[in-house]
Amino acid sequence: MLTGKHLIAGHWVGGDRTFHSSPSKGSAHEFSVGTPAEVEQAAQAAEAAFASFGYSSREERAVFLDLIADEIYARGDAIIEIGCQETGLPEARLIGELGRTVGQLRLFAQYIAEGDYLDRRHDRALPERSPLPRPDMRLMQRPVGPVAVFGASNFPLAFSVAGGDTASALAAGCPVIVKGHSAHPGTGELVAKAIDAARQVLNLHPGVFSFIQGGNREAGQALVQDPRVKAVGFTGSLGGGRALFNLCAQRPEPIPFFGELGSVNPMFLMPTAVAQRGGAIAEGWAGSLTMGAGQFCTNPGLAILIDGDDAERFIETAGKTLEGIGAQTMLTDGIAEAYRGGAGRIQASSGVREVLVTSCDNRNATPYLFVTSGREWLENATLGEEVFGPLGLVVKVADFDEMLTVASSLEGQLTCTLHLDTDDIAQSRQLMPIIERKAGRVLANGFPTGVEVCDSMVHGGPYPASTNFGATSVGTMAIRRFLRPVCYQNLPVELLPADLQSLE
Repeated sequence: MLTGKHLIAGHWVGGDRTFHSSPSKGSAHEFSVGTPAEVEQAAQAAEAAFASFGYSSREERAVFLDLIADEIYARGDAIIEIGCQETGLPEARLIGELGRTVGQLRLFAQYIAEGDYLDRRHDRALPERSPLPRPDMRLMQRPVGPVAVFGASNFPLAFSVAGGDTASALAAGCPVIVKGHSAHPGTGELVAKAIDAARQVLNLHPGVFSFIQGGNREAGQALVQDPRVKAVGFTGSLGGGRALFNLCAQRPEPIPFFGELGSVNPMFLMPTAVAQRGGAIAEGWAGSLTMGAGQFCTNPGLAILIDGDDAERFIETAGKTLEGIGAQTMLTDGIAEAYRGGAGRIQASSGVREVLVTSCDNRNATPYLFVTSGREWLENATLGEEVFGPLGLVVKVADFDEMLTVASSLEGQLTCTLHLDTDDIAQSRQLMPIIERKAGRVLANGFPTGVEVCDSMVHGGPYPASTNFGATSVGTMAIRRFLRPVCYQNLPVELLPADLQSLE
């Protein structure tokens, strides 16, 4: 079933250096380590493929995306089986993620077929205009060229080999080179086989898609520095993403790095809402906080509310609910170790009260709950650092003015949430201008885990949530990352792209 090799321009190739997967259950498999040599071959093929794929019709690319979805679905049982083994994620979660992956491929197929994303414009010539005539000018969006995509650890399907970055780049007309994540190399290989099968059916250039396994950082560094790569999509840690972002900026030709890096996703609990239904909010928070062992980039790790009896009841309910949630398997040993380290960092901070402190070892994760004051939060920047896992921190502020101050102190976030009732509208209106500047998605009376794939979704935000606050990695607007506007002035109609020739 598995070759353990890289897919480079239609060929499965191996190497002398190998690594072994570390599945949560089942047998380990051997895989070739990605190297700069494979990157060179893949980038060369991607550049060659752009000469045809970059100028293919929207209809042709839509057929390709739909066929990829078909091929993934046909391999669904095998993909889910090895995905569960490698990641420890439950079967139901991966079935849902497979459906989301297939669904977003079909969504982009439909979206590009409609053509609105091209943003076509036409300013007709005004030869008689005084004092200067105006030339005929037309504009549309064009693909940027080969794109590098880095697979995410926590979403082996929806944010990896055929995830949103790959789907939107292919939809735009950009060949894709995927750097697979070593946490789920077998899952990545099976999905890569599905993409290549679709490519073969349509007889597309083999450089349209390549897949390079992980194993070390050399391949990733070489990928973002290759001069033929024109943009990068990344989902991962702040440290790793920032290092790659710096490499992109330091190139002789800097390129955009679209990195989704991390967030604590604060929730603001308004007074009336806490008084009327604080217990229900606490229970819902505990469920969201521990979903998938807390391994979601939108995990709501921070709850901010005004000190008082209602706040204490909220904390008590949250603690009791979390206490009843058992250990869950984390994606990798390294992630589990980092989670324990993050919990220890919070626990050792001054002014932090322990509500629920658990004991977890190996690859297991159990919940933690801590409480601190608004003053301590403002004085200790480490309390605002993301802990990737089921850990919650409650910040009790003295009053609403301090809540505003805490909100203003936040770094960029993927999401901010308001829990409010009608009587909280006036105060919430004061919060809105602050949290709108802090996050890419603002929601009310819900929990941010669960990112809908649709036209209006924004999955991004000000740094360090992402490296480009004007972009999203989820939803149809994600295609904009891999396009650039081109203006055509006084060109004969025969030389214009087909999508502009009929524009009046």
